[in-house]
Amino acid sequence: MSGYFFSFEGPEGAGKTTIIDKLANYLYKKGYDVISTREPGGIAISEQIRKVILDQNNDKMDGRTEALLYAAARRQHLVEKVIPALEEGKVVLCDRFIDSSLAYQGYARGIGIDEVFGINKFAINNLMPHFTLYFDIEPIVGLQRIQQNNKREVNRLDMENISFHERVREGYLLLVDRFSDRIRLVEADRPLEEVFNEAKMHIEHFIEVHEQ
Repeated sequence: MSGYFFSFEGPEGAGKTTIIDKLANYLYKKGYDVISTREPGGIAISEQIRKVILDQNNDKMDGRTEALLYAAARRQHLVEKVIPALEEGKVVLCDRFIDSSLAYQGYARGIGIDEVFGINKFAINNLMPHFTLYFDIEPIVGLQRIQQNNKREVNRLDMENISFHERVREGYLLLVDRFSDRIRLVEADRPLEEVFNEAKMHIEHFIEVHEQ
């Protein structure tokens, strides 16, 4: 595969989607063939699974069921959209990937990072992102951003208590240390242009190094 697979992670309200949109536009203008996508979702089957996972009425969903549904959506998204794009040499910008499952279900839900990683190894068949940006923000700040954004969907995870979101962040920070060769932390509680410029710098540097 000749393309680049970049994933973008962070707690609720970290601003990932906005940065991805700006990066996609920037890279397109520089001549790259870019697609942006999201998890869970990105293609019809995975979007249907997304509705089940994030439906506010599904408050009885077991943590392992949740993890398995995410993995199933991830698999279909990969084979139907991400892998074909990479084979065509495209730059793929993905809003969430495996690290979300590790932080949310593995750590915050208490299932275990390694246990959830095992489920996802089966789903992804060893296809990891080339590079990941983690946008770090205090949970209370991220949730306040969500409340102020009328255009953003409010899903089942947004309704969790603050301690859950704090555990999510703890999980992400553990992953930043564990996968330090792949993940870079970006402080997200700053003006948008500052966050975008740092994200752009990391992505451009990665591409430049691997195109030499």
